[in-house]
Parts: sequence; structure tokens; C-alpha cells
Amino acid sequence: MRVIAGSARHLMLKTVPGTGTRPTTDRIKETLFNILRDETEGAVFLDLFAGSGAIGIEALSRGAKSAVFVDCSAACCACIKENLRFTHLEDRALVIRRDVLSALKTLQSGEPFSIVFMDPPYGQGLEKAALSALAESDRIDGSTLLIAEADLSTDFSYLPQLGLQAVRIKSYKTNKHVFIKRAIL
Repeated sequence: MRVIAGSARHLMLKTVPGTGTRPTTDRIKETLFNILRDETEGAVFLDLFAGSGAIGIEALSRGAKSAVFVDCSAACCACIKENLRFTHLEDRALVIRRDVLSALKTLQSGEPFSIVFMDPPYGQGLEKAALSALAESDRIDGSTLLIAEADLSTDFSYLPQLGLQAVRIKSYKTNKHVFIKRAIL
């Protein structure tokens, strides 16, 4: 796994040992950031269920102003910190070791996030819980782009009940990215 573009281009990232995480492949990451091309520069980025931190690190490498990484695993947080040091991007990053829902409660004040990316374990409904918390948060506004990575069968029909709407869905062989914004009233 490597950084695709930007200041840390071509640097190899460490992954978390074991099967507890599911790193986003370089090909899918490249497709995602091609979609986000005009959104990343100067962004305030939130990487939820961050794993190795590869997505947030890619955002920082491509010019994001700052990134917050959230994961409840000590091994994941250690891996993120090591990858940030290796890529020389740690000065614009904050790593929080907490479960996502409690971390979102502590992240209530500050500049709104430009982009929120989440890649929770599949099939546990964690994306719905995180999106529910984000819908109530002052850290997202009408311009915040929320991106949920999920398996192809994950249902997002509940979004309007949260005041959110899917603005784009990019499907791959086994998973998809759902791009979400606040619903326009």
C-alpha cells in the first residue's frame, strides 16, 4: 500500500498486522481521489475507522490543511502515527484512539470538516450510527462531503430521515463509496 500522489507520493505505508482491518486498495484509493480532485486542497479531513490511516494520509499528501484520524484500536493508532512520521505529515494530523461515536462527541467544536471519510467494518450498521451522529454535529455543514465505504448490499435509504442525501454512488466489484451531503430543504 502506498501514497498515490502529492508530497508523500510513492512512499509505502505500513498496514495493521492481522485480519482485523481491510485496507482500501491503491486502485480504489486512486479512483476516490480522482473524484475528490477539486475538494482535497485546503480541506479539513476526518478519517473515521481509520485503520492504517491511508485515506487521511493521502488527503494530507494531496494538500489537505489538516486531518483527524479516529480508530478504537491501539494497533491501528500506532500504525497511523508511524505512517504519519514516515510521510512527514504528522504536524497537520491528530490521532484519536476512541470508538467513533464517543470521538464524534468530543469533536463538537472547531472548524467544520470539509470531507469526512468512513470505512467501518461491514455488516454491523456502524456507518448508520456514525452518519446519525454526524447529522447532529456542528462540525458538518452544507458544504461538508461525507463518504461512506460499504459493501454493495448496504442500504442507505434512511439518509433522508437524517436530513442527508446521497449525491453520488461509485460501485466497485465488492464494495461502494456513497457520497453524502446535507439535504437541501
